[in-house]
Amino acid sequence: MPPPPGQTRLPDWDGLKLRVRTLIASHRVMIFSKSYCPYCKNGTHIGGCDATFQAYKDGSLQKLLGDNQITEPYEYDLIIIGGGSGGLACSKEAAALGKKVMVLDYVVPTPLGTSWGLGGTCVNVGCIPKKLMHQAALLGQALQDSRKYGWQYEEQVKHNWETMVEAIQNYIGSLNWGYRVSLREKSVTYLNSYGEFVEPHKIKATNRKGQVTYHTAETFVVATGERPRYLGIPGDKEFCITSDDLFSLPYCPGKTLVVGASYVALECAGFLAGLGLDVTVMVRSILLRGFDQEMAEKVGAYMETHGVKFIRKFVPVQVEQLEQGMPGRLKVTAKSTEGPETLEEEYNTVLLAVGRDACTRNIGLQTIGVKINEKNGKVPVNDEERTNVPYVYAIGDILDGKLELTPVAIQAGRLLAQRLYGGSSKKCDYINVPTTVFTPLEYGSCGYPEEKAISEYGEQNLEVYHTLFWPLEWTVPGRDNNTCYAKIICNKQDNNRVIGLHVLGPNAGEVTQGFAAAIKCGLTKELLDETIGIHPTCAEVFTTMDITKSSGQDITQKGC
Repeated sequence: MPPPPGQTRLPDWDGLKLRVRTLIASHRVMIFSKSYCPYCKNGTHIGGCDATFQAYKDGSLQKLLGDNQITEPYEYDLIIIGGGSGGLACSKEAAALGKKVMVLDYVVPTPLGTSWGLGGTCVNVGCIPKKLMHQAALLGQALQDSRKYGWQYEEQVKHNWETMVEAIQNYIGSLNWGYRVSLREKSVTYLNSYGEFVEPHKIKATNRKGQVTYHTAETFVVATGERPRYLGIPGDKEFCITSDDLFSLPYCPGKTLVVGASYVALECAGFLAGLGLDVTVMVRSILLRGFDQEMAEKVGAYMETHGVKFIRKFVPVQVEQLEQGMPGRLKVTAKSTEGPETLEEEYNTVLLAVGRDACTRNIGLQTIGVKINEKNGKVPVNDEERTNVPYVYAIGDILDGKLELTPVAIQAGRLLAQRLYGGSSKKCDYINVPTTVFTPLEYGSCGYPEEKAISEYGEQNLEVYHTLFWPLEWTVPGRDNNTCYAKIICNKQDNNRVIGLHVLGPNAGEVTQGFAAAIKCGLTKELLDETIGIHPTCAEVFTTMDITKSSGQDITQKGC
């Protein structure tokens, strides 16, 4: 009954206490609006509703509850989603350390239906076929040079696209098979299925026939990589190709428009032009964003003087098919980024190379609470490649703010397995990683671009040594003196330590790899000066540099 007028009924505190204690005793998890529960003497305080829900997602709640219950063992110690370079390296290392491992790998076909085998982007549609097609183009240049070296031939020399593609695809097929054999030898279970998280520690695997299986593991590694981005304009997915299609294209692409200024765009444009095709590159803003811009412009200038046309400050807005065929005919309409101007041109093939998107949005990460960068889909991790969910790790191109390079993914995968199962504490070093852009004139780099070095250390604290050079092999055929270029960036406040090394010339990857080890060991300008060069090589220019940018002296060369 209600209290008398003017009086307030006091709470039944003893009854409330009894009610709370009864609820606690009869439920394994309780959520209170208070920041703590004064009656939970033996329990574990997790937090409020959001914290409890997150604990359920990341599996820590289940672990707490598991202390007092019998739980089923996980099917695997480790499941890796993604059979690229990083995922395979991690799986084999973990298996070698005695763990039960599964790898899932599934290639979603491109809009044109292209797919490939085990091994990831690098092996199938990246580094390997790219370097081989680059080599094909270099051989064409070598044929031209050979006449000056006395080689005589009367036969008309021409390139056969189909022969090249068949040979490259046969080699890639052998690598795919080799990876499968290697996994089998190490007792790693391989599923050609699409992996998706459905609850903590559990994934759904769907194969090409739509058949579904479920698997559990104590630990997961996400190594799903990236795929080429489309423009989102009329005709892009219907009529354009990407690097995912190019390397197995069954016909010569003919007159080609390459859209983009990434290293993928310039590498593809370079070898296509080297094979004798009519190639145009359409650039929205700058070349090789993230790389040293002086070097990037020199890369572009060399390509332009060797047959590649550039359309700057334009973007496609529509691609129309004029005629079907292999190749067909396409009309591209493009708009200026600086005004109302438009242009139209016909091409046989349009290759999109405008960036890549992380394959993270459709694998159930949100189901288990793994955070991603919503802007780019990439996964933030700590310095041990662990995500915000304790049992989920990520490696490779999907990492937020890390280098997108195959050797980096391999190193990270191996070291992760060694930390998880081998008692190691060694972490992947993402600093001073060497790389090379395989454009017609190769560009190798290690360390800071000049712009970033200035931003990080201040221009007054840097000394940049540089020189042009003429490879001896180019002298007899009379090729491009004062085109190849090298520079080092030194920190004057740290004993002139080399913090950036850049080279534009033949075999730049081979040159850069050697100096990268020296840079990791603390290479200084004095040590370079004390090093005796191998003569005659391109790499020896780094041992004889004596002109600084700040001096303004002429760096042109009269001979090799």
